[in-house]
Amino acid sequence: MTARAHNSLIIAAVAALVLLGACSGGTGSNHTTGRSTPTSRTASGSGAPSTTSNAAPFNGDVYAFTHAGMMNPAVAGITTRVYVPNSEANTLDVIDPATYKVIAHYPVGALPQHVTPAWDLRTLYVDNDKGNSLTPIDPRTGTLGTPIPVEDPYNLYFTPDGTKAIVVAERLQRLDFRDPHTWKLIKSVHIAHLGADHLDFTVDGNELVVSCEFSGWVVRVNVNDMRVTGELHLGGQPIDVKLSPDGRWMYVANQSRNGVSVIDPATMTEKAFIPTGGGAHGLYPSRDGKLLYVSNRIVGSVSVIDFATNRVVATWHIGGTPDMGGVTADGKQLWLSGRYTGSVYVIDTTTGALLHTIAVGAGPHGLDIFPQPGRYSIGHTGNYR
Repeated sequence: MTARAHNSLIIAAVAALVLLGACSGGTGSNHTTGRSTPTSRTASGSGAPSTTSNAAPFNGDVYAFTHAGMMNPAVAGITTRVYVPNSEANTLDVIDPATYKVIAHYPVGALPQHVTPAWDLRTLYVDNDKGNSLTPIDPRTGTLGTPIPVEDPYNLYFTPDGTKAIVVAERLQRLDFRDPHTWKLIKSVHIAHLGADHLDFTVDGNELVVSCEFSGWVVRVNVNDMRVTGELHLGGQPIDVKLSPDGRWMYVANQSRNGVSVIDPATMTEKAFIPTGGGAHGLYPSRDGKLLYVSNRIVGSVSVIDFATNRVVATWHIGGTPDMGGVTADGKQLWLSGRYTGSVYVIDTTTGALLHTIAVGAGPHGLDIFPQPGRYSIGHTGNYR
């Protein structure tokens, strides 16, 4: 395909998605857990295949439109910046990735946890958990807007069709489905287990799987009916969740089991477990969609999983407490917050070398690199499709 044809395809896909929003492989792993089979509960009839989809047409690769250079025209002309919420300092640091220097520092709401790009990529939101607000950022000017009142925004996501925002209210044990323009509450879904915090969507966009960090469960929710349809007890502390490139599996980082579960979201069963390292926490696909980077917060390392084989192919020992972050638009660097070191780490994804350690505020958490390749954002610190 020529570059012109490729760009035309992206533009056409974006246009179709904007119009829609306006209208409203086997695991191949021999690793085992060494524990009893996790407990699974599925609501009656929920395993039936969907006849409709809330996502854009699936071409066989979930991350096909997030490769290097595949930028949405909506972000043209935006200067790349790294936004770091400092949870313990109630501040936001802005880093210029060209110089690796903090160039701006702002007060925000209490306990800012993540910086989340909007579905249409035109706004960023600082998720002020205890501040009960979202602070909007204009990524073109860097200007912070008037905080938007919402309850307990530990994390923030958007349905793949862009019609709903999902505020993950961890403390309140809820997923609050809201209008992404007015932020009016549509419906709250109670999560029966403590610590709901990270999620991803099934390939058709009709369901999500959310982790419950403090109770060891993952829960499946239908985004159309906005109801719980199944759950699975993994044990430990499930944290970040990512869909496999072929759309078959959900990868769930488990901080106290020290690895990554591979689960089937259709049956809510664990199919494999991949040991990585102490404190497996954040999950980030490589820019070509072939690898999964796992931040191991306790042991200070990053494990690299090959999606095709479900095996760890490299381990990068960087020290510190690597937590949440993202991959640069060209795929050459992985940026992670150092949760308990007041710093940000920049890692070379070719060699695994730690390139820079940048001092920021206390308790840096869900940093966001913006802009990124992709047709639209489904939330967190920059999950794109």
